[in-house]
Amino acid sequence: MLMTEASFARKPFWIALLVMLGAPVQGAPVPRRDAYAGLAPRQVVGTGAATEGIEGKVLCGYQGWFRAEGDGSGLGFTHYQRAGKFEPGFCSIDLWPDLAGFDPDELYATPFVFPDGSPAPVFSSLHPKTVDRHHRWMREHGIDGAFVQRFAVHGAKPHTDFAGLAADNRKLQLCREAANAHGRCWALMYDLSGLASADFERLAADWKELRTRMQLGTDPNDTSYLRYRGKPLVAVWGIGFNDGRSYSLEDCEWFLRLLKQNPDWGGMSLMVGVPYGWRTLDRDCAPDPRLHEVLKLADIISPWSVGRYGQIAEVDAIAAPNLRQDLDWCAGRGISYLPVVFPGFSWHNLRGGEAPLNAIPRQGGRFLWKQFTTIKGAGAKGAFVAMFDEIDEATAILPCRNVPPVGASPFVSYEGVPGDHYLWLCGQGGRLLRDELPLR
Repeated sequence: MLMTEASFARKPFWIALLVMLGAPVQGAPVPRRDAYAGLAPRQVVGTGAATEGIEGKVLCGYQGWFRAEGDGSGLGFTHYQRAGKFEPGFCSIDLWPDLAGFDPDELYATPFVFPDGSPAPVFSSLHPKTVDRHHRWMREHGIDGAFVQRFAVHGAKPHTDFAGLAADNRKLQLCREAANAHGRCWALMYDLSGLASADFERLAADWKELRTRMQLGTDPNDTSYLRYRGKPLVAVWGIGFNDGRSYSLEDCEWFLRLLKQNPDWGGMSLMVGVPYGWRTLDRDCAPDPRLHEVLKLADIISPWSVGRYGQIAEVDAIAAPNLRQDLDWCAGRGISYLPVVFPGFSWHNLRGGEAPLNAIPRQGGRFLWKQFTTIKGAGAKGAFVAMFDEIDEATAILPCRNVPPVGASPFVSYEGVPGDHYLWLCGQGGRLLRDELPLR
């Protein structure tokens, strides 16, 4: 390991990052009551998708948190910038997206340039064409769908300006439309990072807004929402970590019971995102046996593996035996299991140069493919890919540049493989899980 395991935990670091990356909000404040105004049930029936269960599926985490000046959010270059600036020497991304084929209105100008002197634009996760394009790529490469990330701080913190919440709601709408248009399944994933115990009542209010306004999981026209054992699936990430979070297992249990058991707001099936050491209550996990009591509410358990191993040999030494024991534990309790795979890792620019560049190399895709063959060999039925668009930590699988911009900010590349190589590889991982490819 090039870093301590705790340094990879997702994400107490985002608590500070919300301040570090965020420029002052531009434009008029967005009142809380208006931040949900655009949410509504779907009006047009989509193409449909295979929405029941996780077996045989490859599902990506979709951050959708990239903002750009001029995209209408008023949030500047959120999740591109560092210390309020997005220019050579001040950025938070380690991969540069490949925007070949994007329409001119999807491109947002930056001060960065490529080696030939041409401008280096970026995308916004709030542009309808771009979100649609991302989901079309999933369809073209055989990726089944996405867990759309929702950072709970947007809806739960008592902010006075709700531009971030309004933008996150807009993203949710766009992802739902694109998933339905391209026959991809999707589900909401709450990330609890950054919350305190006092925020959970407001978090519950956020869930109630989504259920009321979007009819989330119950809208008959949303033909692509992911279901598990006949119930709409909601994922809740960030339960049981030992990284100093300001909420308790009791808070998490209360929220999970609301989603699953409340007669008015429940009825969901649950996927719970937990630390890698969740079963043994060690490593990145709080040593509290009450976690296993909380996990009795889970229908699916998904441990966070990013950074827990970084070499192909470590996949055999660490991941393989851990997978088999995790699967046995879950099988004995009637709980399903969705392992996380990731292509590589780097957060040099995000950490202001304090972390090594290319901390976990991709090895041309061999590192990711080794994880696919390992989870298949252990008996896993599906996979969660971290992440579709995470260029901050360089775990993205969307097309990225082999020739990035020049200047004071260094970047990693795709090591010469085609831009869609990792999309293709994840599609092949799905074929492997469905026994359409031999295990090799």
